[in-house]
Amino acid sequence: MEFSEFIKTPKVEEAFLEGSCISKMIGSACLTGHHLILYSHSGDNAEHWILHKNVDAIDRRFGNDKCQITLKCKDFETYCLTVLSQEDATNIANSIEVLSSLDNINLQYPFFYKATNSLSESNLGSIEEDFLMISNVSDQWRISEVNNNFQICPTYPQRIIVPKSISDQMIFKSSEFRNLGRFPILSYCHHNGRVVMRCSQPQIGTNNRRCKEDEKLINVVLGSHHRGYIMDTRTQQIALQARSKGGGTETEFNYPQWKKIHHNLSRPSALYDSICKLVEVSRDKGCAVDKWRSRLESSNWLHHVKEVLTASCLVSQCLDKEGASVLIHCADGFDSTLQITSLTQIILNPECRTLRGFLNLVEKEWILYGHPFRERCARSVYSVGKASRDEGPTFLLFLDCVHQLQHQYPLSFEFDGSLLCQIARHTYASQFGTFLCNNELERFTSRVRSKTTSLWSHLLSDDVFPSYLNPVYQPRSDTIWPSVAPQSLMLWGELFTPFVDPSAVTRRCLRSNKLYLHELRSTINELSKEVSQLEEQEEKLKT
Repeated sequence: MEFSEFIKTPKVEEAFLEGSCISKMIGSACLTGHHLILYSHSGDNAEHWILHKNVDAIDRRFGNDKCQITLKCKDFETYCLTVLSQEDATNIANSIEVLSSLDNINLQYPFFYKATNSLSESNLGSIEEDFLMISNVSDQWRISEVNNNFQICPTYPQRIIVPKSISDQMIFKSSEFRNLGRFPILSYCHHNGRVVMRCSQPQIGTNNRRCKEDEKLINVVLGSHHRGYIMDTRTQQIALQARSKGGGTETEFNYPQWKKIHHNLSRPSALYDSICKLVEVSRDKGCAVDKWRSRLESSNWLHHVKEVLTASCLVSQCLDKEGASVLIHCADGFDSTLQITSLTQIILNPECRTLRGFLNLVEKEWILYGHPFRERCARSVYSVGKASRDEGPTFLLFLDCVHQLQHQYPLSFEFDGSLLCQIARHTYASQFGTFLCNNELERFTSRVRSKTTSLWSHLLSDDVFPSYLNPVYQPRSDTIWPSVAPQSLMLWGELFTPFVDPSAVTRRCLRSNKLYLHELRSTINELSKEVSQLEEQEEKLKT
């Protein structure tokens, strides 16, 4: 397939582009297989690129003297392209509509993008490194290749960490008992040896099925003298109703060492409706303050943030305060389950609050363990029509929760909020292949890791990494306990209301100052080392 067959008007000499994040540009509009590009005629060689995949919806307004095409993007930005010819405008709009919705993964821009600088492999999500860290705390685990060639679970990686005393055959039996084959698997091992595990719902059904291998796999984690908690992120009623469709929830009779907790978290489709309302109100600049606050509250987005943080704090307390392990699952195990396992680690593990540690967390919990990014992020808030049950901003809600933690503990994170915004935007449309697929099987089949550039390699490169560092970062080895009180939760302004942020010039000055502070801190550390060495030499001379 050639992109040229979808482009009837590749270039328009006279065009005007303005948007919510750029000033008005006058120049030539060009269409390529992946971008709409406007080259300025002002003599400053300015240009602006809009990735077709980032376009969520297109509005057309054609008049006698000019034709306007409004591009509503998945990153919540909007652009208005004005051309003089109705034929040109129609052709451009039709081309962008087709090119923005191509399903063939091999035609996506990441397979064509070549980084200008040579980027090294990020090596994030390494199971060997993960296993080494766990081995420092407990010797009860091993690396298994039971999922080689994705034979028992296509949404898990091929190599996984499992209890040492559990055979591969028992894991196979457990996978048959769990929805989509997502058997209980280690997510995090705390410094006291207690663990967080994740899985999908058991397929108990109306016949009260049980699986002794599954029961042993879970119980062996506790040992004979400990109890644990099973957190089901559905209401008890919904969990019981799932039995009629072959699902269900664990029974106390078959899992006597585990206490059940039901903490209801919304499904992706409900989150989609919520964020649509949130973006609508956040972009309404003419709304009165009182009405704006009322509409913000009725969107329920901050309520979803509160519920996810509450569940994560509860799991963290079970591990850190009670010394109890926790098993977490929803129906499928790759939405609210991953939100909680990830946030729990950020709360408890200071390594996850470093820039590299955070990226490693996202790679390990979300990428490797099967959050369906391709389905969840197929559309954003401007798409016409009702969202399917497979669409919803699950991952974006997680990033907002991290933003809340940053807001409450501004000194405890090595990275700043702009990193979260960058990741959020790349989730929906990107030149990088990190978020292209639903699971590792799809990435393996399409050879994503070998044929595309990783976002992590870009963010960790020497020229990019410093720009996302928090200049006031102070490492702390203890846990952070966030407040979920309504007055403690803030709208994520940098993402949802960027027009309230300082001007572009001010932002550039702030970034420059941040880089200067980073360099200054490095100089201070070097001078401190020299002072310490001189003091040691002075002490030796005295003696």
